[in-house]
Amino acid sequence: MPKVLKVSLSPQERAELRAWLQRRDLPRFERLRLDAVRLLDRGMSAPRTAGVLECDVTTVRGAVHRFEEGGLAALAEAPRAGRQPRITAEDIHAVAELLDASAEEGRTWTAGALTDWLWAERGVRVSAAWLAELLHREGFRWKRTRDSLRHKADPALQHAARARLEGARLHGWRPPRAGAI
Repeated sequence: MPKVLKVSLSPQERAELRAWLQRRDLPRFERLRLDAVRLLDRGMSAPRTAGVLECDVTTVRGAVHRFEEGGLAALAEAPRAGRQPRITAEDIHAVAELLDASAEEGRTWTAGALTDWLWAERGVRVSAAWLAELLHREGFRWKRTRDSLRHKADPALQHAARARLEGARLHGWRPPRAGAI
């Protein structure tokens, strides 16, 4: 029979755990490990905690062992292998500020123009499709723009043109009947 796992957190560790769980940018598996430790601290068993968190018991046990070896800091995500992303969170934040400022001015941007701006201002090369995906994840929405000259039209000239057209209508003209032709 497996050993019964128990976790006892100090009030300071509970406060730190609560603060970590309130973060919005917490990776999924880090949140899972933190929740496992929190539930075990409340007196739940490992199998019941696994059922509540909808994961395997070995995941819960692994989180407990990581916590016992290094505390709450050991539950954080380890660095991933591979190439670092070309575009950082600061770059996305700069683009978001640019888009917000441009929206107030009524200026629109295409994804291609934004990639050119990123290259010129921040020295970051990224494809337009990937930048659009990242902005979509950040909550930005867009729609296709339309070319229009409506905002440049003079209402007085439009009214005069309508009056001329009204006078040019043929008087006495009627549309043909459906069966007449």
